[in-house]
Amino acid sequence: MDLFQLHRGDAPLVVSIPHSGTYVPPTIAAVLTDPARALPDTDWHVERLYDFAAAMGATVLVATHARYVVDLNRDPDGQALYTGQDETGVVPTTGFDRAPIYRSGHAPDLEQVRARVERYWRPYHAALGAEIKRLRASHPKVVLFDAHSIRSQVPRFFSGELPNLNLGSRGGESADPGLVAVAKDVLAGASDYTLACDGRFRGGYITRAGGRPERGVHALQLEMAQRTYMNEAPPYAYQPERAAGIRPTLRALLQALLDWARESRA
Repeated sequence: MDLFQLHRGDAPLVVSIPHSGTYVPPTIAAVLTDPARALPDTDWHVERLYDFAAAMGATVLVATHARYVVDLNRDPDGQALYTGQDETGVVPTTGFDRAPIYRSGHAPDLEQVRARVERYWRPYHAALGAEIKRLRASHPKVVLFDAHSIRSQVPRFFSGELPNLNLGSRGGESADPGLVAVAKDVLAGASDYTLACDGRFRGGYITRAGGRPERGVHALQLEMAQRTYMNEAPPYAYQPERAAGIRPTLRALLQALLDWARESRA
């Protein structure tokens, strides 16, 4: 199983989808708990939501392995994303519901975590970095868009129900203010959906490490509540009619990001 699927485009936009993978190597699957084998914390169907991105000229990078193997949106050295807040690690041992992912006595030790970072985490980030570098060679500005989804209610991380759309820019540090404003305007125009900007989801490792406005790389994360496009209960079915409501906004968002990158000066 390849670690990721890569479509190379020539437009100044990279779409990263790090959490929709569902493959778990057999040696790891063998020591997961029965509930964990269902992979409940997956960003289900996100690659399907954005399946138009390649035709727009974007470069699209999609992880194939489940986040229980390694979390590509966490710091490889275990540094916290949100100081003082609960979160899962680069190789999580508990799920979003705090239930154990591994059978008793089988949670990976520090050496095993490091091995997974080398085997699974670094190749994805090497590919992501290489694609950004390739596009920067021919574009003064490149936008990195990190696409995610999550259950609408996860008490471990936030109280109540999550807004449909959650835009993150690391509080404005990972992207030019003009780009953040463009993204907000497009999402706010989808009046049937609730929106939060730099709230609980300000951007994970990919947004924080990849967003370097001073170097011409501008990163945004969009975390979408899964009720927006799918059933949140097993078997986590994609709902085409629900998805059809939000996909035009997602397409308009990516087009607006592309237009900004093409029209803005370095």
